[in-house]
Amino acid sequence: MKTAVGIGAAALVAFASALAFPPNPAALGPHHAGAEHTQFNTLAMAGDRLVAAGAMGEILYTDDRGAHWQAAKLNQDRQALLVNMAFAPDKKTGFAVGHEGWILRTKDGGSSWEEMAFSKENGEPLMSIARLPSGDWITVGAFGRALVSKDNGQTWQALTLPAEVEDKHMNRIASSDDGKNWLIVGERGLVLQSKDAGESWQTEPAFYKGSFYNAMPTHNGGWLVYGMRGNVFLQAEAGAPWTRSSVPAPVSFFGHTLDKDSNIVLVGQGGMLGISKDGGKTFELQKAKGRATLTDIALFNQDKGWISSAAGLQPFPPAAQAPAATGQGATQ
Repeated sequence: MKTAVGIGAAALVAFASALAFPPNPAALGPHHAGAEHTQFNTLAMAGDRLVAAGAMGEILYTDDRGAHWQAAKLNQDRQALLVNMAFAPDKKTGFAVGHEGWILRTKDGGSSWEEMAFSKENGEPLMSIARLPSGDWITVGAFGRALVSKDNGQTWQALTLPAEVEDKHMNRIASSDDGKNWLIVGERGLVLQSKDAGESWQTEPAFYKGSFYNAMPTHNGGWLVYGMRGNVFLQAEAGAPWTRSSVPAPVSFFGHTLDKDSNIVLVGQGGMLGISKDGGKTFELQKAKGRATLTDIALFNQDKGWISSAAGLQPFPPAAQAPAATGQGATQ
């Protein structure tokens, strides 16, 4: 039987170390103590507002670049883990998804959230959500679960994906900047691609047997996909072959951004940052504050921003970005 514990362990390998950190329910203050200690898995920009979500269903937001954090209001306190968020172009409508098939919707940029779905028994985790150019919302997760909503989240139906998905966990939905090309990545090397704005999906020929946790588009129409133990692959341009990037140590990565110099920044295991100055071909490692797993990153105008982690939120760039000690390269 798919128990909640079993599903969580299987679907959230990416955050295994993070599960040991309980939330801090302290009252709001200048920085909100929970922001410094709670496990956060996802960050999303809603206009100039930054929203963070994670353990026990906690959602915080800041309107002053992190000087102050406020707790969002939820109409249901499920205390389930939230994994991913996304906002519509209006920067007001957004969704958050997580364990127990939990789906939350906001209409005010993250200040308040209403529950749209929740499964009390055998609820399979939802790992990622995105809004397609058509206006439909799609969400994917554990054991091949995929849903679509055509009415702004009021109802959800099964989303048909290629048979190769089987019961694989799907970890992230990613899109190109123009919204025409999309990827869904997951375990056992699963990569699904859509070239028609999410209307149909095809399976990419396998080029890796491990788990992918996330993906990002490249400037030339290709993709960077990355996941467990430092395995990062680059497609330099649309249709080009996938090549393994050079990473100096087997660090699992979970989130990404581009900094003000257009360098790729990956965040991941053990408080490590992966920095690429050549478009994803090679990475060097740097150390953030502490040793907690880094789960996501968001920047204001590609300058300064915040990193979410298993032990709270921390500013980027870190106070001291010391080069990290390196070991052997990525392994299977």
